[in-house]
Amino acid sequence: MAGKIFYRERTKARKGAETPRFKIFAVSDVNLKVYGKHFRKMELEQLAKETGAKLVALKRGKKSKKGKK
Repeated sequence: MAGKIFYRERTKARKGAETPRFKIFAVSDVNLKVYGKHFRKMELEQLAKETGAKLVALKRGKKSKKGKK
């Protein structure tokens, strides 16, 4: 069974910016230690290829308006 790497796009990242846009949130069934905070898509794809894992993009939920007046 192939493992999975769960990631999502950072909230403060902008398209066209020179900074990495993605963040790893969880890893399942993969022997992998992650030391970086933010990654480029190409870096995630390379990690997945080398470990035999599948990349899973997490969907962003709607912004909660609870507690705001």
